[in-house]
Amino acid sequence: MICWAALGTLDFLVTVVMNRRWRVALRHIQSKTGTQRTAVTDHIGSPSTMESFSSKSLALQAEKKLLSKMAGRSVAHLFIDETSSEVLDELYRVSKEYTHSRSKAQRVIKDLIKVAVKVAVLHRSGCFSPGELALATRFRQKLRQGAMTALSFGEVDFTFEAAVLAGLLIECREILLELVEHHLTPKSHDRIRHVFDHYSDPDLLTALYGPDFTQHLDKICDGLRKLLDEGKL
Repeated sequence: MICWAALGTLDFLVTVVMNRRWRVALRHIQSKTGTQRTAVTDHIGSPSTMESFSSKSLALQAEKKLLSKMAGRSVAHLFIDETSSEVLDELYRVSKEYTHSRSKAQRVIKDLIKVAVKVAVLHRSGCFSPGELALATRFRQKLRQGAMTALSFGEVDFTFEAAVLAGLLIECREILLELVEHHLTPKSHDRIRHVFDHYSDPDLLTALYGPDFTQHLDKICDGLRKLLDEGKL
């Protein structure tokens, strides 16, 4: 479940989270720079250490840095949907408890948000070819399949299989890497691998579906179910 909540949030950020203010700002950037197919680099700065972890704050800082590199100045704010924000924060708590490391947990979520913002910029800037858009569709279909499988595992006792979820995650990782192969740098590719490899760890998945993580699993399930019901995944 943790893997599909993370991926669902990533997909939502890529395809839905950019609100009207973002689109207006991006059109303004393109009109000023004459750029319709903006190259995305890895110059997003790391947010300062936060006593209280906030995915909204992370997304805002990452987006401001990225737009600064694109247009020479910061122009808009990226706001994460409330449900997605809650899921991201819950994923952070699970990773923190599993790894026993706040820094490792923050790094995973930071990498997820950075990748999501970059892919969103590529998508909104019209950088993907028809073939790449087909890959993006495959990615979403695979996510939905995995999310529904993960929900079923959470709802029906004794059906959970870590290998099944891990296998679906690996498929998603490879599709996404192929999608951004010619658009993002090796550093971003490594971020994608880091996020997917973390959440596809069979031991982590097994722990999440175990008794010690029941509270986290329930909250992640609620958020993921809401994203599915609202058609955002």
